[in-house]
Amino acid sequence: MTNNLEYYKVFYHVARSGSLTAAAETLAISQPAVSQSVKQLESLLDTKLFVRAPRGVRLTHEGELLYHYVSKGYEQFELGEKKLKQMLNLELGEIHIGASDMTLQFYLLPFLERFHEKYPGIRVVVTNAPTPETLRNLQAGRLDLGVVSTPFEKEESIQAENVREIEDIFVAGRKFIQYKNKMLDLQELEEMPLIFLEGITSTRHNMELFLRENHVEIHPEFELATSGMIVQFALRNLGVGCVVRDFAQEYLDAGQLFELRFNKIIPRRHFCVVTDKRNPVSEAARNLLRLFHEQ
Repeated sequence: MTNNLEYYKVFYHVARSGSLTAAAETLAISQPAVSQSVKQLESLLDTKLFVRAPRGVRLTHEGELLYHYVSKGYEQFELGEKKLKQMLNLELGEIHIGASDMTLQFYLLPFLERFHEKYPGIRVVVTNAPTPETLRNLQAGRLDLGVVSTPFEKEESIQAENVREIEDIFVAGRKFIQYKNKMLDLQELEEMPLIFLEGITSTRHNMELFLRENHVEIHPEFELATSGMIVQFALRNLGVGCVVRDFAQEYLDAGQLFELRFNKIIPRRHFCVVTDKRNPVSEAARNLLRLFHEQ
């Protein structure tokens, strides 16, 4: 195959239009330059590709065979350029994001709504998973970015930016009214029926670590899949729930739940936007990150 793909470009346009003049106009070059390119390609391939016709030129049998394949390749090049321009202009593309239920509900969703209104051609794929799984997916190159909650083990390649503070609290319903407005010792949690998230999540890991540091050993009565379900169990007086404040705020404001107070402050945490320095970020993902920064 010749190293000069310009010959094939000229060949394609001459074959498509059936005219050296029309091809020259399309390519914005002179007709002699078109004729010379055709002759060069015929010489390289050692065959005649065109013959004169009453109005221009037509393909030989050999030319028709070559055009059958060249046209497919050239049109794919053109389509690739068109799609690339659309992607750079944010008319199409795809973003892969990792997020937990919590980070989706209390941080990410409003940004996704604004992004979709601004760039309706961009497809957003959200992988819903806890922080540890999101970080694994990010490092494996399956995600453009993630929104996670601290704490987590930060690998050298991970870039993390705090975007919002969050607060872990214990909430209870009327059955546990004896604890309301009372300053409690953390050890008293050992005597309460506790409701925690199940599995390995940053929320549970953080609270267990904090309690261990304060010599408190817990054995939850219930271990549930979602924080929303923890709130529902607490509303039904099935125990004292450990949740991020946002999940319970509506019921705290309505007086259906109350927050337990302790003589030791529970450290606050953050939502973080994370990317991996080893993986290039698409133009679409960069624009979503800009929305985060604007906020």
